Amino acid sequence: MKQSYYIYNTGDLQRKDNTLRFTSYEGEKRDIPVERISDIYVMAEMTFNTAFINYISKYGIPVHFFNYYQFYTGSYYPRESLLAGQLLVKQVEHYTDPLRRLLLAQRFVEAAADNIYRNLRYYNGRGKDVSVQMGEISALRKDIPKAETIEELMGIEGNIRKNYYRAWKIIINQEIDFEKRVMHPPDNMINSLISFVNSLIYSKTLSEIYQTQLNPTISYLHEPGIRRFSLCLDISEVFKPLIGDRLIFSLLNRNQITEDSFTRELNFLHLKKEASQTVVREFEAKLKTTIMHKDLNRQVSYQYLIRLEAYKLIKHLIGEKEYEGFRIWW
Repeated sequence: MKQSYYIYNTGDLQRKDNTLRFTSYEGEKRDIPVERISDIYVMAEMTFNTAFINYISKYGIPVHFFNYYQFYTGSYYPRESLLAGQLLVKQVEHYTDPLRRLLLAQRFVEAAADNIYRNLRYYNGRGKDVSVQMGEISALRKDIPKAETIEELMGIEGNIRKNYYRAWKIIINQEIDFEKRVMHPPDNMINSLISFVNSLIYSKTLSEIYQTQLNPTISYLHEPGIRRFSLCLDISEVFKPLIGDRLIFSLLNRNQITEDSFTRELNFLHLKKEASQTVVREFEAKLKTTIMHKDLNRQVSYQYLIRLEAYKLIKHLIGEKEYEGFRIWW
């Protein structure tokens, strides 16, 4: 089974015969069988040459880059091997048609809002009184089908998340300084942690989309833009409550991540290496979690749910089956 490979030490990545070799700047060498790698996450300074790029391209291995602050900076996306011109045309048609685009955008927001509500209901049933936030979100969810523009829909989605984040102080056992979501840059440890975890989900979603015929630059809820794979943002919205938020709650409530996990002198912008590795380890474990899929009637991992979401979107685009976003049912 293929796995993600995270690199936290500075060094060189090179092709070595028919495998990959990582050599740290201290001289430590490690060979990595290329057939076992699904994608690579570079968390430190790294050098590589065209032979390395050509080799991982042959095996369709994306590489995701993060800077010193664990901010996602970009991805190397190999040449697409599952090309489908007809599907690309359908993707563009659904973007350029305002009604068809709005329908898909609404489905993404509806699924995300439902999964957010499920998270709140879970904790509300376990002694965390978030009933006020649940009520506010229930009212806002009714407005999603009424939205007539993407801008109006994004406003509703923003208000849903605003109420959701107000419940985090109740859900999280630690004393936290968290009032609202701030991204550019994050202004406290919670926002920094959210940004890091969300970027991991975004990167993983890109890796899964690469295994399909979808073009990751054409999106419906988020506006397609320069230098970003905006379809990943659309699909990530659906899975952030299940994979990202639940991971964050667990890390904080088990004290695996605390204020000491961050560099105070940098206003908690920098997650220390050991803490970052803890997040990544738990993130990968979360992705391997399996559930009995209602429709497939077999065990499916959280990670494969992301690819299934891409397949569902393809069926919608080609007119085979209308898209319904993934919803937590347990």
